[in-house]
Amino acid sequence: MAIKLLDRIGTLLKADAHGVIESLEEGSLLLKQYVREAEIELNQKRARLETVRDEEKRLREMLAQHEDEIRSLDEDIALALAGHKDDLARFAIRRLIPRRNEAKALRMEIEQRSAEAQALAERLAAQEAQFEALCNRVRTEPAHTSVGSPWPCEAVVADEEVEIELLRRRQGEGGAP
Repeated sequence: MAIKLLDRIGTLLKADAHGVIESLEEGSLLLKQYVREAEIELNQKRARLETVRDEEKRLREMLAQHEDEIRSLDEDIALALAGHKDDLARFAIRRLIPRRNEAKALRMEIEQRSAEAQALAERLAAQEAQFEALCNRVRTEPAHTSVGSPWPCEAVVADEEVEIELLRRRQGEGGAP
């Protein structure tokens, strides 16, 4: 029995401590902090998108370079075959095949980066719209918190109104007030 009593006292102290902390927190400051954190997250996502786009650009430049080398090697092979120089053609083909494989791998990597950039851009656009709506809401709506009210959106009700409602309910149950 003593343990249950101590447990109940501990629970009461915890609840009271949470109530005190909630009353100390100001709703508008919390909202501003949440907006700052959301903005930081958006900036990180913008930076990630920019990184992905830069990497895609770099890969496209590498692919263009490989394609130029492939064209040059194709011309060399055609020239060697026209001159009946099979050894020179074989040498150029040995250099051509790896370049083609590298170009194929680069194309696949570019497709992946492009898809990643597209997905990031779509997500970022949606989140930026949500962020703008949140900022507008925070700017236009006053904080709905009141000191002593643990629920931020709960309207303040006078004690008299509570007592009247309590009396009505007791009378509805058949008992006298």
